[in-house]
Amino acid sequence: MAANSIISSSVFSFSQVTTKKKKNCNSQSHHPFSINAFRNQNPSFISTTTSLRNRFSLWSTFASSSFEFDLSPPPIDHDLLDTMEDLGATISEDGTVETFDNDDEAFSAATDNGVAVVDLTHFGRIRVTGEDRIQFLHNQTTANFESLHEGQGCDTVFVTPTARTIDISHAWIMKNAITMVVSPETCHSIIEMLTKYIFFADKVEIHDITKQTCFFTLIGPKCNQLMEDINLGDLVGQPYGTHRHYTVNGMPITVGVGNLISEDGFSLLSSPAAAESVWKTLLSLGATPMGANGWERLRISQGRPAPEKELTDEFNVLEAGLWNAVSLNKGCYKGQETIARLVTYDGVKQKLWGLHLSAPAIPGSLITVDGKKVGKLTSYTTGGKESKHFGLGYIKRQGASAGDEVSVGEEVVGTVVEVPYLARQTPLTKA
Repeated sequence: MAANSIISSSVFSFSQVTTKKKKNCNSQSHHPFSINAFRNQNPSFISTTTSLRNRFSLWSTFASSSFEFDLSPPPIDHDLLDTMEDLGATISEDGTVETFDNDDEAFSAATDNGVAVVDLTHFGRIRVTGEDRIQFLHNQTTANFESLHEGQGCDTVFVTPTARTIDISHAWIMKNAITMVVSPETCHSIIEMLTKYIFFADKVEIHDITKQTCFFTLIGPKCNQLMEDINLGDLVGQPYGTHRHYTVNGMPITVGVGNLISEDGFSLLSSPAAAESVWKTLLSLGATPMGANGWERLRISQGRPAPEKELTDEFNVLEAGLWNAVSLNKGCYKGQETIARLVTYDGVKQKLWGLHLSAPAIPGSLITVDGKKVGKLTSYTTGGKESKHFGLGYIKRQGASAGDEVSVGEEVVGTVVEVPYLARQTPLTKA
């Protein structure tokens, strides 16, 4: 469904820039960072005489049937890391936006009173093409891809043949491809694994498009209002995974419902050339920037499992609580027999929980009750409103449950609690 832009292109237009030498990603910015200062210094992004809805309606939908990303390398004068560094970000050696030195403010915006925009461009993005792509991913992951249609999306899990966890992926079903977002730690190994399972007659191609795209997420109680303000209110209230294609000054961007941590919020996949204007516009509308450090704190407090922590070969997909990403009704797939037995014989022996902690704790510490081992701490972060220290850990089903007190390591006391991400999961039944 096409829609015409009804706003001056000056809102999202790029200023003329000259080609410059790319900055070392390891350099740390010392520019004082202030969102209010940015907004005051960029009046062209805010109108005092027109409504925000009209002012930011440049986003123009164009039919998904004609949509394809231009996957050519981005021009150097649209380097997003330069923009982030100019806005006060600390950039890691590998090019990850770590923090804007506002982690507490960003966490509060995401969980309490606003909206945070998170740069997850360091996450992996995989594009699967070819006539057999649906059936191929249907057989290689836990979700029922054959039940999905263009414009829909889902979470799916990459598992071993014994249903041990590798990673969660968020997938969008497009006309000519399936685009998947995976964790930065697993992108390369997942591509290798998928390529290994492509047989001679399979019409499937696997493409790593991480460096050719940018990826942002919006999270917080004011996400829906922000979407209305940029004239994307048609996505508000749509099912999780729904996504639509737009252009910003003729450059492609896909916006989807959900943000990896929550079924609320939104995700934005763009061409690198569009990313700077999109990012600055979201800031000008009141979004608070968040980097990878803030995202990790948010991930743990919300309870989303992560590779090398909660998702390892020690734990299966149902112990990780990823029920919503698993299908029992789609025939054979990798790990299916193990998952079916776990459900049929009530074989899930442990569960992932949140833990309010009395002090800092080290991941890997044993969780005990009356001196008896019942589990293991897998992640730790400084907490939010309810707890200064917070963690995730696996606990045996008979060992403890919500509200119970446990010991973590030698001296730390923990209280077992539900976490939002896992509380939304619906356990499968034998039927």
